[in-house]
Amino acid sequence: MDMTPCHNLAMNNIYVLQIETATPVCSVAISKNGKTIAAIDAELPNLHASHLTVFIDQLLRDADISSVDLDAVAVSMGPGSYTGLRIGVSTAKGLCYGLDIPLIAINTLDAMVAGFARRDPMQMVGKMLVPMIDARRMEVYMAQYREGQVKVRDTEACIIDADFFATDDKSQAQFLLFGSGANKLALLFTENPWVQVVPGFLNSADFLSGLAFEKYSLKQFEDSVYFEPFYLKDFIATTPKKR
Repeated sequence: MDMTPCHNLAMNNIYVLQIETATPVCSVAISKNGKTIAAIDAELPNLHASHLTVFIDQLLRDADISSVDLDAVAVSMGPGSYTGLRIGVSTAKGLCYGLDIPLIAINTLDAMVAGFARRDPMQMVGKMLVPMIDARRMEVYMAQYREGQVKVRDTEACIIDADFFATDDKSQAQFLLFGSGANKLALLFTENPWVQVVPGFLNSADFLSGLAFEKYSLKQFEDSVYFEPFYLKDFIATTPKKR
């Protein structure tokens, strides 16, 4: 993979379309030189398939640019919802192929940490950040990051119980849990002073901006034909409940 920085970035404005569909939030954003200039976030059931391309068209109008002005498409690659990721990645690949521009893939948990750190930098000082995506029941997709967004525990699927974060290390930093997978754990850790659940955190394509621009600068692109989402687990079909 070519890791040489693009030397023409100072001369040109780099526009990246960003897609986030790994969770129930359907989100698109456009960044200019690593800064978000327009974004749409919506959280309604089954919105990705019907509204993603509509949101993209609207966003281009809001940003007052055309699709031919785009330099790349960045997509939240997972882990997350199988259906959401499939729709988001398929749309991103189609745009890249049609516009002949590169595809950038961002780990969804990395993007969540970037968004959380930007929202409240002081809240993460001396803490261990644990972004979580709901994987049904008491299972989550998660990773762990130190201050400075340094990953110290790789992405994995975990079943969480009250003792999951137990440690005898008295110097252990407090764990900050956030994301769709953390919301369901608030009662589990009510009596644990080492674990704090931060409610209401929603994924957004806005969080991809800095990471996507960094990858664009280093030309860290994916193969727009063969790239697949990071599902982490195999898809398991379920039978709809009878009414």
